[in-house]
Amino acid sequence: MTGKRQIKVKQEEVEQEGDILEVEDQITDTEVDPAQNEMIQNEVASELTEGDAVEVKTDDTPDVTIESLSEQIEALKTSAADSLDKAIRAHAELDNVRKRATRDIENAHKYALDKFINELLPVLDSMELGINAADNVEDVSSLREGMDLTMKMFCSSLEKSGVSPVDPQKGDKFNPDLHEAVTMQEVDDAESGTIVVILQKGYELNGRLIRPAKVIVAK
Repeated sequence: MTGKRQIKVKQEEVEQEGDILEVEDQITDTEVDPAQNEMIQNEVASELTEGDAVEVKTDDTPDVTIESLSEQIEALKTSAADSLDKAIRAHAELDNVRKRATRDIENAHKYALDKFINELLPVLDSMELGINAADNVEDVSSLREGMDLTMKMFCSSLEKSGVSPVDPQKGDKFNPDLHEAVTMQEVDDAESGTIVVILQKGYELNGRLIRPAKVIVAK
């Protein structure tokens, strides 16, 4: 290839490259600025969102009228009145239960000994008959027999009510849980700490000591 032809080819290549650069510059000039493009996209998205929200609100929200609100208010008033009536009835019933319980407790305190008194009344009747008959009795043994029967009736009444005697015998070991030592005496034929004299019986009520037996104990 001659030198002139090579120079011509290079000129054509330079012209083509210039054309390409010119076209790229035109394309660059016609492109939108990235910041402006982002702002446009945000505005479009905002408009779409607001349109959707308005559409959802319009479609889903029911129509609220004064008549419907009035009906709801009346229904609430009726429900509140029913609840108040139930509360008043429940309070009255509770008050009645409390009064009945108080009355039952008072009656239990007043008449707790009703059964026990009924058991003792026959004993009282027997004692009265014995006292009235004592004025005309010539035989003391018959009077004593009547007193023994009265005593048995009285002890039977106590046993039915859960009362049992604490009756230690002479020579028994002193028990501080059941006995009360009134005094101590020196007794030759008695072991120290044993009972030598019974002054008064004791009594238990359903297994609980209500009165200890009074005794004299040997030293």
